[in-house]
Amino acid sequence: MTNIQWEEEVEKRKEQLIKDTQRLLQIKSVLDEENSTSDAPLGLGVKEALDFMLKLGKEDGFTPKNTGNLAGHLEFGEGEEIVGILCHVDVVPEGDGWSSDPYAAEIRDGKIFARGAIDDKGPTMAAYYAMKIVKELGLPLKRRVRMIIGTDEESNWRCVDHYFKHEEMPQMGFAPDADFPIIYAEKGIADFDLVFRGAEEEVVESDVKVIEYTSGRRYNMVPDLASVSLQIPTMQTEVIQRYEAYKQQHGLGGNCHVDNGVFVLTMEGVSAHGMEPDNGKNAGLFMARFLSELNLDKKAAKFFQFVVTYFGKESRGNELGIAYSDEITGDLTINVGKLSFSQADGGVLGLNMRYPVTTNLEEVQSTLESLVTKKGFTIENFDDSKPHHVNENDFLVQTLKKVYEEQTGEKAELISIGGGTYARSLESGVAFGPLFPGRPDCAHQKDEYILIEDMLKATAIYAQAIYELAGKIE
Repeated sequence: MTNIQWEEEVEKRKEQLIKDTQRLLQIKSVLDEENSTSDAPLGLGVKEALDFMLKLGKEDGFTPKNTGNLAGHLEFGEGEEIVGILCHVDVVPEGDGWSSDPYAAEIRDGKIFARGAIDDKGPTMAAYYAMKIVKELGLPLKRRVRMIIGTDEESNWRCVDHYFKHEEMPQMGFAPDADFPIIYAEKGIADFDLVFRGAEEEVVESDVKVIEYTSGRRYNMVPDLASVSLQIPTMQTEVIQRYEAYKQQHGLGGNCHVDNGVFVLTMEGVSAHGMEPDNGKNAGLFMARFLSELNLDKKAAKFFQFVVTYFGKESRGNELGIAYSDEITGDLTINVGKLSFSQADGGVLGLNMRYPVTTNLEEVQSTLESLVTKKGFTIENFDDSKPHHVNENDFLVQTLKKVYEEQTGEKAELISIGGGTYARSLESGVAFGPLFPGRPDCAHQKDEYILIEDMLKATAIYAQAIYELAGKIE
């Protein structure tokens, strides 16, 4: 086989790779349906990021295609079969508390800081430059190589759904959107709401009335901020003292102010990816627990007591009676990503459930429905993405193992995750990097970053992987 020094090829293109990564990161590509247009159905920022990649690819000699302004691809090579590289350029909202502008893409201490740096714009650019290297070296290919670029991965996957209705399905591929070495199994992911309308309750004496409570922006993020507006006719000093003591006890930030006689309290927790809720501090759940310990109006008391009883203690579904684990993908987890309550509308919990590959989902749904119905809740807006598992003897897995081991000198262990990547769109698809073992995962967190050294290393690995999956073996 051709003796190519992949890391040297990356080094030759290092400066431009970093610049192009920064340019992509400086586009605020957050879902914005409120300001959508026919040309930008998911918002102008998302469309700008897609256009950026397609334009860059065209300039570098790839064949670009825009698929309904929801997705697109860049392709080169020849052959009947396709090796897919599945990436996305949309990002979750930036959140609060950054040390620098989340879209400035500043470089500090060998890291590029920006929303999307590690999830998934940095890795997208690494994979793009890997394709560019293989193309510019003129290596012979027996399969086409196609980077598929999505724009709705962080929400509803409308990009992938639309794309594969109109385009070919690759025979194999990888998503540079998780961890090295190789992720061969991904949990199922279900997003749904538990809705509490609450009948008009009889009026009873209460110390505190909840006017409005909100926390969280996305199902798949641990909320780092919660806010509640309260009427506190009496015992105001006592309630505020309890609030301050509670924050201190649990190591939470937040503040209190009075607006036209209404007390507005906030709590600040720690955001994290919803696939492992225990990595964060759910501000919404902490606020719910604090409120549940007050003498609330009856409607609010019912809602917050439910939240605390079934979600306030742990994230594995034990209290709900749906806890489950298997050897391939581990525990079922539940993230309470969105919470809201008002007297007029009642309460809503937006849940993100990640379940093992061997889970009987119908049984889980039945158990949940039976329990929540008795408590006055309904399950609404249920959306499910099935689990994904590729056999470890598959050509794709074995090839990527070989490449990883050759370039790192480390054993390529197969791992499973609770996250969902575009790899599950393909029958033979795995997630492959960019996060190396031992590196902290800062996806969806403030001060998200990618280590430049790791991005370059990943680019070299991806380049060899593309060649060995698509190339003619000499």
